[in-house]
Amino acid sequence: MSPVLYYALPALGSYVLLSVFFLRRPRLLHTPWAPAFLPRLGAHRAGSGERLEHTLEAMENSMAQRSDFLELDCQLTRDGVVVVSHDENLSRQSGVNRDVSSLNFEELPLYKEELEVYFSPGHFAHGTDRHMMSLEDVFQRFPRLPMSVEIKSVNEELINKVAGLVRHFDRSEITIWASEKSSVMRKCRAANPEMPFAFTISRGLWLVLVYYLGLLPFVRIPERFFICFLPTIINRTYFPFSRPGLNQLAAVVSRWLIMRKSLIQHLEQRGVQVIFWCLNEESDFETAYGLGATGVITDYPTALRRYLDNHRGAAQTSE
Repeated sequence: MSPVLYYALPALGSYVLLSVFFLRRPRLLHTPWAPAFLPRLGAHRAGSGERLEHTLEAMENSMAQRSDFLELDCQLTRDGVVVVSHDENLSRQSGVNRDVSSLNFEELPLYKEELEVYFSPGHFAHGTDRHMMSLEDVFQRFPRLPMSVEIKSVNEELINKVAGLVRHFDRSEITIWASEKSSVMRKCRAANPEMPFAFTISRGLWLVLVYYLGLLPFVRIPERFFICFLPTIINRTYFPFSRPGLNQLAAVVSRWLIMRKSLIQHLEQRGVQVIFWCLNEESDFETAYGLGATGVITDYPTALRRYLDNHRGAAQTSE
């Protein structure tokens, strides 16, 4: 045996053993974060499968199902009002080809009478309430309801206004910064560092990489929420790519990379809440909670509440 191998093999073996040991016992290295709430049931776009997305009617319906938190998206109007809206352009939601940023709040059109549920293709939501809401109105009506607020682009005015509203209503501990982009998240964290925040896409890829390198037990994780799509919905209800072959490949690769109980359990033991989205079928609820996820984001809070009430052993319900 060469001298290099003579020393390298024991070192490698010791590294692997330590990595596995601390992966299962992270509290020996890290003090877990204590969350302010347990996010078992999250309502996607406030429950967009049962009522029109982001409306007061949708939020009240989700509250009736004892949702633990609302998942919201925010845009900024021309007159500086933060509105709860997934899209910047209003064509899909309202049939009006105008951007939210080009209109004053009072000029915003009504939602269409029905909207297709993005993660349940071919299904449509209806409702009597078709009005868009300001984030300030949402916070006033639901002052202690946890919420995830997603910011989609680097809009410093929007970010600072959201941060200010969260401070004004004294809800930093129960409002989550969310964004796909790390450039946006840096701005969000600077605007209100007291708010917990979720992994961005690039940080999520970093997380998976260090997990497979065996380094995860030894690195710091500032994020408090790992909000991730469940790989089993790709090519079924979620089509991230226009080409079917790419969707099929993404489903296989992401399932192999992400659906690891040891990864999820490690994050949970360090206080990182693992939440899978956007799940609308009972088989997917079963898969997510079977992996050890803290919670699920759904378009159908009634269906998820029914599942939770009927499977108390699989996922502890919130009261």
